[in-house]
Amino acid sequence: MTVDRNSLLFDNGSGADSSGKTANLGSDPTPPPSRGSRIASAVLSPAVQLWLRSQVQQVDELKVKIEGSDRQIFSGTIPKVTVAARAAVYKGLHLTEIAIEGCGIRINLGQVIKGQPLRLLESFPIFGVLRISQADLNASLKAPLLADALSEFLLPLEPIADREQPLKLQNSQMAIDTDLLTLSAVILRADGTQIPFVLRTGLRMASSHELMFENPEIEVSKQLDSNVLNGLKIDFGPEVQIDELILHPGEIVCRGGIRVLP
Repeated sequence: MTVDRNSLLFDNGSGADSSGKTANLGSDPTPPPSRGSRIASAVLSPAVQLWLRSQVQQVDELKVKIEGSDRQIFSGTIPKVTVAARAAVYKGLHLTEIAIEGCGIRINLGQVIKGQPLRLLESFPIFGVLRISQADLNASLKAPLLADALSEFLLPLEPIADREQPLKLQNSQMAIDTDLLTLSAVILRADGTQIPFVLRTGLRMASSHELMFENPEIEVSKQLDSNVLNGLKIDFGPEVQIDELILHPGEIVCRGGIRVLP
């Protein structure tokens, strides 16, 4: 199980039809730790697996590989961890496949050996590849985290949006095509009025942690407006680094990194 920062881990040649494939997860459900590390084998791997499962609502397949010597690990430092998961749900967000790698991780090993839960002692960077299918993206639209973000992004739709009330979207559905996202929804105004809404836009990187709407086209009550969201940026914060974002028919593939905080 490897994560190559300079290449895509997933086979995207078949587009949405590749959703049934696994991202280099292999067939062995428990990859062995690096040779000679009995601590990783007996204590750490099970603890990391348990901690990761506690962080997600659901995961169909989870693989963890820990690299390092007993001496390094016994000091509380994990030199390298590689994790791959399939069909994971985190805070309502459905992640089709994800493979990540983290280095220089500090943990409370002494407490773990005594049977206490694993805790991170310092922040550390991870990088990897994430694939989200169209079906999983639409399932994620029901999560408050993504639904609230969509409402915030669409606030510039004045006078449709009531500035004193959060903009509410219903029946949201998203279609993914080559370099194009299409969001169809119904805008629910504060007075109960429902307004059909369609947004078609490309996405491009504005910076290492920002995405920008490219050539957005909005259709509200059958009227087109291509200017209101032009240049709108989505800022993921300084802890995020986006190296590549690709829209394939039926899926999104993202390659990059993030700093994990304790």
